[in-house]
Amino acid sequence: MSPADAGDPLADPAPALLETSGIVFAYPGRPRVLDGASLALAAGERLCLTGPNGAGKSTLLQIVVGLLVPQAGTVTAFGRARREEADFHEVRCLAGLVFQDPDDQLFCPTVAEDVAFGPLNMGRSRAEAAAMVERVLAKLGLAHLRDRVTHKLSGGEKRLVTLAAVLAMEPRVLLLDEPTNGLDEPTAARVTDILIGLPQAMIVVSHDPHFRKKIATRTVRLGDGRIVPEFSA
Repeated sequence: MSPADAGDPLADPAPALLETSGIVFAYPGRPRVLDGASLALAAGERLCLTGPNGAGKSTLLQIVVGLLVPQAGTVTAFGRARREEADFHEVRCLAGLVFQDPDDQLFCPTVAEDVAFGPLNMGRSRAEAAAMVERVLAKLGLAHLRDRVTHKLSGGEKRLVTLAAVLAMEPRVLLLDEPTNGLDEPTAARVTDILIGLPQAMIVVSHDPHFRKKIATRTVRLGDGRIVPEFSA
């Protein structure tokens, strides 16, 4: 039995699933929003990221999946440094990003088509994608929305469908940007219960201290471009 198998406290820890180191980023013509931001997500963690509006939380999530390119710093995902656009194709399959505004993510005519889009784009057959749609919608209690027109859904329904669309890709990690923002209390509670029941590690951006207290295994704060521990969730 190896030391790691024996639970040796001196054994090397498992590598992070996602890690940013010294990330520097500024939008054109504006001051730096990130100025050395470093963050690591381990397997099994539900890591909550908080901080003031405009601190760069959403920006950091987009950098992790390669939607934005930092001026300095490194992104390591699933054991590999990611630098070029091609490096992030795999990351976007393995790390599912749920945007803050569902309308930025839902663009197909019906719920079933939106949920099927990711699996089809990953090369699954239509039969496989259809089976995944049925499985994910049933798991989230959304089967009744299958044939609904996406843009006619309520805000809470759209939020749940975006989560279903990401889960249909079977990601190893979830990146969620304010998943309870604007939801009524019952829908927010439903989203919370769903996330707690999922096996994926996740980074969750949230301003809501009550939500963070329920879901977080660890909370950090982003401010002045850097990440520090948050000692009160």
